[in-house]
Amino acid sequence: MKENNQFSNQLRPSSFAEFIGHNNIRENLKIFTLATKKRGYPNDHLLFYGPPGTGKTTLALIMAKELGVDIKITSGAALRKAGDLAAILTNLSPNSIFFIDEIHRLPKNVEEILYPVLENYQLDIVIGKGPSARVVNLSLPKMIIIGSTTKLALISSPLRDRFGLILRLNYYNENELKEIILNAAKKLSLSINQEAALEMAKRSRRTPRIALSLLKRAKDFLDVKKAKIIDLDFIKELFGVLRMDALGLNPIDIDYLELLYHKFSNQPVGLSTIAASLSEEERTIEELIEPYLLRLGLIKKTAKGRVLTTKGLSYLGQLEIKEINDY
Repeated sequence: MKENNQFSNQLRPSSFAEFIGHNNIRENLKIFTLATKKRGYPNDHLLFYGPPGTGKTTLALIMAKELGVDIKITSGAALRKAGDLAAILTNLSPNSIFFIDEIHRLPKNVEEILYPVLENYQLDIVIGKGPSARVVNLSLPKMIIIGSTTKLALISSPLRDRFGLILRLNYYNENELKEIILNAAKKLSLSINQEAALEMAKRSRRTPRIALSLLKRAKDFLDVKKAKIIDLDFIKELFGVLRMDALGLNPIDIDYLELLYHKFSNQPVGLSTIAASLSEEERTIEELIEPYLLRLGLIKKTAKGRVLTTKGLSYLGQLEIKEINDY
């Protein structure tokens, strides 16, 4: 696990100049960072939201490096009690960054403790219980609190409104992902041509994290095969082993589409029925499988359930023709 983290950190961009994509957000953060450095202290907090794997944590790490300050990273799910939050906040140095990933998962009692911290850099701690209970006000050093979430709607209005700058990160396009793959390959001393990088980008579900994960699999495959370059032939063989098609669909995605068509004759099907038929949890289907199929326009959600679109039916037809030809 430690080796995998080192590998991931090696591929992360370390500056705004090296960061690819989200040009408007990058410029906003550069201005914010330069203003903070010039002023000598921060005067606002940031909230990043968007799909997983699109650079929220990376941007926070870049900001810390550009500012030359420490960064403490935790997650909303890890802060179960007010004491957990207090222990971190009281040990932060001035002007440091406190990054809370999946901030929408903060328990309500912890969230309320965070309000005065965001507003006045003040931590209110209740000591004791009952009539003898008292509130102790602790002044904290000025810091930048960065919240990150994949589900903005789950963040309460009082918490959301206390962030001065709210930035939305979206999915990447294929050319941006290709550049990310080429840059990462250079860091790993891997030879990959433009066409192969683009094919890998097409299968990355428009997400840098997935693109880099595929490059890791390519590196493993390259080492085993003792090949010298990642080219189109190499990519075809690699994704044959990974069982991933040209759109980036894997076997569970295909099973989902074929289930709607073959088992239910493309009549509307409810989520619970799909989950039971695929032996998957409803949350897995709703959060991991369906979003990409919806983005590709292969399925649609109706009031009665999920159905294939015309594009989805066409895709399945092409898939079956290919299987017949391969056979």
